[in-house]
Amino acid sequence: MTGTAAAEPLARRPSAWGPLRVPIFRILWTATVASNVGSWMHDTAATWLMTSLTTSTLLVALMQTASSLPVLLLSLPAGALADIVDRRRVLIVAQSWMLAAAALMGLLALAGAMTPDRLLFFTFVLGLGNGLTAPAWQATLPDLVGKDQLAPAVSLNGAAMNIARAVGPAVGGLLVAAITPGGVFLLNAASFAAVIVALARWDNRPRESVLPAERVLGAIGAGWRYLRHAPQVQAALIRCALFVLFASAPWALLPVLARYELGLGALGYGVLYGCLGLGALTGVAFLPRVQARRSTDGLVLGATAVYAAAVAVLALARVPVLAGAALFSIGIAWITVMPAFNVATQRASAEWVKARMLAMYVLMYMGGMALGAALWGTVATHLGITGALLAAAAGLLLSFAAAARWSLGPSDRLDLAPSGHWRDPVVTGDLHQDEGPVLVTVEYRVAPADAAAFARAMHGVGQLRRRDGAVSWGLYRDTADPWRWVETFVAESWGEHLRQHARATMSDLATEAAARRYHRGEGLPAVAHFVHADTSE
Repeated sequence: MTGTAAAEPLARRPSAWGPLRVPIFRILWTATVASNVGSWMHDTAATWLMTSLTTSTLLVALMQTASSLPVLLLSLPAGALADIVDRRRVLIVAQSWMLAAAALMGLLALAGAMTPDRLLFFTFVLGLGNGLTAPAWQATLPDLVGKDQLAPAVSLNGAAMNIARAVGPAVGGLLVAAITPGGVFLLNAASFAAVIVALARWDNRPRESVLPAERVLGAIGAGWRYLRHAPQVQAALIRCALFVLFASAPWALLPVLARYELGLGALGYGVLYGCLGLGALTGVAFLPRVQARRSTDGLVLGATAVYAAAVAVLALARVPVLAGAALFSIGIAWITVMPAFNVATQRASAEWVKARMLAMYVLMYMGGMALGAALWGTVATHLGITGALLAAAAGLLLSFAAAARWSLGPSDRLDLAPSGHWRDPVVTGDLHQDEGPVLVTVEYRVAPADAAAFARAMHGVGQLRRRDGAVSWGLYRDTADPWRWVETFVAESWGEHLRQHARATMSDLATEAAARRYHRGEGLPAVAHFVHADTSE
């Protein structure tokens, strides 16, 4: 956050529990907590069922792959879909899909018809629903609570995940013994029904647009272009990936640490996991007060230092109470850092591409956790649990070097509200949205003495043109007239160029104004549009 934001009185800071005062968020959050608990119960029951169906270690291990792979595969298409259609409908379809999959799994298990292959297949199918849900749900938070309450809403969302992670496996283990895995699957299906009912109560008005609708593949390409030319988003994602890679160590190694280093049973392991969830919930309560006094970078670096110290203590702990205290601190630091990356990604992303950027955030998070689990498992094999955790703690300190290169601060100062400052193009005759490519030229009159400064200012203009849809951009000066400069950029189609008009933001307006102040011609720079002519015949 900027110094101005940090200086705001505490009374003006959003409350940690403020989003829960919004009725629809409170209903959806409660339903989501229940659904997340149900999902962790389901995972526990499914893994236990697989161990009952086969003695193959490979098939048991593939359960995790079948669950997480769909999220990695579907994140980008799901993010594109959530940006171009009504997100509420996406969420309802995804929850209905998972309800059907969980119900079928329950019926097959109760009928004694479940096989290892079917269990893997339905686990993958269920994962597809999770992959479709994640970007759309993250992108709806500002719609539910408003931008002022975004940070505490993201923190509450993270706390819900950690609470479910701590409670779900333990409850699932108890219910497997009481009502069999099939019964647990049906309970999970009912939890999805609760979310669907909550979504149905949300009177969300989808964004209306007169522009031609994007296609999913084109929307994915536009998202990649945006990311390549949005350094603030890149900074948040890179910092997230680096942190998660090292921070994943205690999550991946906790079961082995609890059983073999601390000599605990299943109950003791559950209590340690609960310390993580309790720490996350405590962090949510105190986070707004800390945010009032720290910039985003300062907050993340401070929490990272706490996380690294707690991981080092966990590595050396031989007493369960000390390990629990370290995990409690890890939970606080985790719920401080991860929402900061999420919020930084959202604040640096324009509304039209927000779900796609959040899909990239999900990829960084899930990919980092998966890669980190494999990395620290391998390191622990050679160095032992203590050595692996100490190496992870040391690696977390790399975040301090990363902060100097990729700051999270600039996104706080962006104004991504639509500006509408681009003039409508003049068109004679009929022009279909798929016609193109489209060449746009902008002609400036610049004094030769200002040439170097103008070229530097136009570098920022070129970046935003590429970010918002241009496949190429250039700036040229006339060899015969030193005052004449021509900017050119190309859009893939007429429809894509019209979307460029709608994507311009207030920050873009400021960037263009900084370059346009060197224009000495009468009136605004002259703009011309050219559509590619087919000369094949």
